Amino acid sequence: MKSGQYSVEKIISILNEIESGIPAKYICRKYGFTEQTLYRWKLKYGGMTTSEAKRLKALEEENARLKNLVANQALEIDAMKDVLSKN
Repeated sequence: MKSGQYSVEKIISILNEIESGIPAKYICRKYGFTEQTLYRWKLKYGGMTTSEAKRLKALEEENARLKNLVANQALEIDAMKDVLSKN
């Protein structure tokens, strides 16, 4: 799957164009994405400012890092239990 072509700032500016009254079909044609993508962006970034969206992205990255850390610790604990139970 192709990673994001548009930055968060660009997505928010596109959503602001929609809110100003420009039809969604025109915006989708202008920037080259589907209406489904536009509505997905509306669900995720609707009503946000650029700084709020950056904060959301930072929190998502931190959450992913913490989940990875917990998963690694759970694997280590499971491995330790296996080693101790064999003794």
